[in-house]
Amino acid sequence: MSCPDHIALPIITGSVGCPAALPPVSLDATSLQRLMPMHLVLSPDGRILRLGRSLRKLRPDGDLEGANFFDVFELRRPRGARSVSELQAVEGGRLSLHLRDQANGCFKGVVVPLSNSGEVLLNLSFGFSLVEAVRSFDLTAADFAGTDLAIEMLHLVEAKSAALQESKKLNQRLQGAMIAAEEQAFTDTLTGLKNRRAMDHVLTRLGTDGIPFGLLHLDLDYFKQVNDTHGHAAGDEVLQAVAKILVHETREKDIAARVGGDEFILIFQKLVDVMILSDIGDRIIRRLEVPIPYGDTRLRISGSIGITTSAHNPKADPENILETADLALYASKRAGRSRATVAPIGVGPAA
Repeated sequence: MSCPDHIALPIITGSVGCPAALPPVSLDATSLQRLMPMHLVLSPDGRILRLGRSLRKLRPDGDLEGANFFDVFELRRPRGARSVSELQAVEGGRLSLHLRDQANGCFKGVVVPLSNSGEVLLNLSFGFSLVEAVRSFDLTAADFAGTDLAIEMLHLVEAKSAALQESKKLNQRLQGAMIAAEEQAFTDTLTGLKNRRAMDHVLTRLGTDGIPFGLLHLDLDYFKQVNDTHGHAAGDEVLQAVAKILVHETREKDIAARVGGDEFILIFQKLVDVMILSDIGDRIIRRLEVPIPYGDTRLRISGSIGITTSAHNPKADPENILETADLALYASKRAGRSRATVAPIGVGPAA
């Protein structure tokens, strides 16, 4: 379709002492594209004679040029307009419209007549749909006039997006640090098991939630001799070896905690069968009696265990449950060590 290389724009002024109308200013196509990359030129019957480079990005197949404007766009203001004369009759020439097949994207526009040809010029902008349009049509700063505030808005959106991204990363790092700090607060640094604080927290939660559990209190036998004979480094080696055994003998949902120098608590959630708990205790003791390699020697220990369950102490608090397990542990010590003893029902500090 043949289009003029220049467009005559009428300059109207109402300033005092100036003529009502000045001669039209002629703009070549390059200047018009630079000033109004979102423009449309319509014929008197509503055909699109020319469109700006940014509008072409919305329809890269080129089906806008030559099409009837009112078939491609739907007017929101003035609603239902179907002629160029109706567009020109709008007060202030302000329009609101959208592509009929893209109802989510809304344009703002201004319409002005072009000299006496009957043609009109529409200068459009994306309005509140700017960010969506940039994302959908891969627009860049080159698609907007240099004076268009959209450029500043895009910079703000980009800066905000970058700031939000950095804030998200910072929050993730802070959350990771908090989790690490909490984990450290509940972890015994030597063995990697839970510590007494973690054990107290778990016992309180289980009691509050009414979740049944079994509890084993393990105290190592002959550990003092290892420390006295071979030194604390050997003792640390023993404690770490014991921790590995306890982790192996517990499930993921259970708790293995070091609560003293050579004392450990095992909490088995939803396991109150004392026969099974006794088997676990016996198995742990057998594994503890296997000599632990240390340099050119072998370190020998054993263990004594006291067993109780929440069923043995239905109304007892965590402290009383631990005392009940202690009584069973001392019974194992008095009976010759290297054994597991179940606390009889009704035997405990609350009895």
